[in-house]
Amino acid sequence: MNRLADATSPYLLQHADNPVDWWPWCPEAFAEAKRRDVPVLISVGYAACHWCHVMAHESFENEQVGALVNDDFVAIKVDREERPDVDAVYMTATQAMTGQGGWPMTVFATPDGTPFFCGTYFPRPNFVRLLESVAAAWRDQREAVLRQGAAVVEAIGGAQAVGGPTAPLTAELLDAAAGQLAREYDETNGGFGAAPKFPPHMNLLFLLRHHQRTGSARSLEIARHTAEAMARGGIHDQLAGGFARYSVDGHWTVPHFEKMLYDNALLLRFYTQLWRLTGDRLARRVARDTARFLADELHKPGEGFASALDADTEGVEGLTYAWTPAQLVEALGESDGRWAADLFEVTESGTFEHGTSVLRLARDVDDADPQIRARWQDVVGRLLAARDARPQPARDDKVVAAWNGLAITAIAEFLLVAAAYVAPDDEDANLMEGVTIVADGAMRDAAAHLAAVHVVDGRLRRTSRDKAVGEPAGVLEDYGCVAEAFCALHQLTGEGRWLELAGGLLDTALARFAAPDGGFYDTADDAERLVTRPADPTDNATPSGRSAIAAALVTYAALTGQTRYREAAERALATVAPIVGRHARFTGYAAMAGEALLSGPYEIAVVTDDPEGDPLVAAATRHAPPGAVLVAGRTDRPGVPLLADRPLVDGRPTAYVCRGFVCQRPVTSVDDLVAQLG
Repeated sequence: MNRLADATSPYLLQHADNPVDWWPWCPEAFAEAKRRDVPVLISVGYAACHWCHVMAHESFENEQVGALVNDDFVAIKVDREERPDVDAVYMTATQAMTGQGGWPMTVFATPDGTPFFCGTYFPRPNFVRLLESVAAAWRDQREAVLRQGAAVVEAIGGAQAVGGPTAPLTAELLDAAAGQLAREYDETNGGFGAAPKFPPHMNLLFLLRHHQRTGSARSLEIARHTAEAMARGGIHDQLAGGFARYSVDGHWTVPHFEKMLYDNALLLRFYTQLWRLTGDRLARRVARDTARFLADELHKPGEGFASALDADTEGVEGLTYAWTPAQLVEALGESDGRWAADLFEVTESGTFEHGTSVLRLARDVDDADPQIRARWQDVVGRLLAARDARPQPARDDKVVAAWNGLAITAIAEFLLVAAAYVAPDDEDANLMEGVTIVADGAMRDAAAHLAAVHVVDGRLRRTSRDKAVGEPAGVLEDYGCVAEAFCALHQLTGEGRWLELAGGLLDTALARFAAPDGGFYDTADDAERLVTRPADPTDNATPSGRSAIAAALVTYAALTGQTRYREAAERALATVAPIVGRHARFTGYAAMAGEALLSGPYEIAVVTDDPEGDPLVAAATRHAPPGAVLVAGRTDRPGVPLLADRPLVDGRPTAYVCRGFVCQRPVTSVDDLVAQLG
């Protein structure tokens, strides 16, 4: 009997009609395996995963495969986005056994959950042989299987251990990390490494802060070049905005088409900060369009942001997005169609499959003549209308707490920068205003939903769907990302309740997740016991829980002046510091938090009756040092520590700047404020 029909996970629901007798992850499944004395098949994936769909169609929808699985195994289906703790444990085992990982992840385990054979995608003939071999080994070579499992558990226990070496995260280590990134940089195509190439958003955020602190032209150039290469590539949706998960090639041309909330949130934050620091027109446009993508495509009214758009449409990857020259002419007419084919590099031979091409910008258009930009935007609008008439990819509409936190933080920063930079007479002022309105509404929806639905008895839950909270407990990254988001909202709105909520989450994290060495486990001390307690210090597709909680602690300490939170952040980052200088590509978010600590971070309070329009607020936003916090509003506003006991000077709006618990004199002019922030 397949038991997935009542699941809240869209990924599990995709498998509810399989002939495999799937169980969700639950104690009853392991008890059933123990009763039958059979091994467990644990299959882990997510709803937008292309190769998960392929393995499902080839194997899990096949009656023969279903019979083999049902006869010799208890089968458990896991949504990695819903249970990142389960995914982390078995991904570590898969990497230890095979040297690589990915999804779908295929794990064979004993009835107590101990993994003894791991892999990823298997074509059906290989999977059938594997099922038969594992079943035979379980029957005839049980002792060898159990020894193998014990060895794997020992290996992954060491890989996930806490209590390793610690060191202060110093300027020298951060400089070394920036230097390592510079050496590994792809000078031709931007980014790091070869195919497949993932957007290195966290490393780019770190490099921007490193540039601010040191004046490094190299760090800024890496960030700008990569920003342009990604924005002009096929990984960036040239019509609707937003970014795909990764590029299958080394030059950003052909994406793997799923669009993830976390990637787009982190990329919005990066392009916003690049725009803030440089005034770059491309960065401004991409930030605007990514914010619009989040609000239009992933926001669920009255809830939060959905997790992802699928890689496939009607089982075909890229069906919605690819074009031929003839299709462009059909949508635009002969003249504009040929012009668009040239601009977007759509050729007869194609850059994708079956003679189709993924749109990418062949030339810089952001700084082109106004007539060219107008024609380009007209073509984009008409092509998008034509594309909207095509079949569309499915949406994984569960709400993940951590990823919504990333989106809230990114949108809050985007709104602050837009308010500081966009003038009423700007060419795109009306469009920008429309985007900021819908993005602000979506952000507030998501924050209200997290506070009302995901916070249950002071503890976070990981997911929700259709306004109903799921059972999985929040993991460390949820606490860190949501607390950081609530701190961002406090700064944007000047409302004390968001700071109070952030403090409650951080107190819970310190009480329930902290390790004796100053680091953190990824699961709470009262969470479900797995074969090992995960504690991964490295950043991967999203910030590690440790990096996320450290960043939130740094910000919260600056907003409240409570040193114990800063000290907790310093201890947490000290456990990551030995990795930063050696493996910079996997510690970008931690390094970004480290830059904030080195900077101070600055605490900026602007006492004003007009926080949205005051020139002091705009100047503080433009010139804020790395990791600075900024709050504006009337003096002594309840719940806002930075505004306490800070009056107007001579009845004029006044800025107060502090750093490292040392405050400078209050100033009332923009020039004086900029000088203090320099």
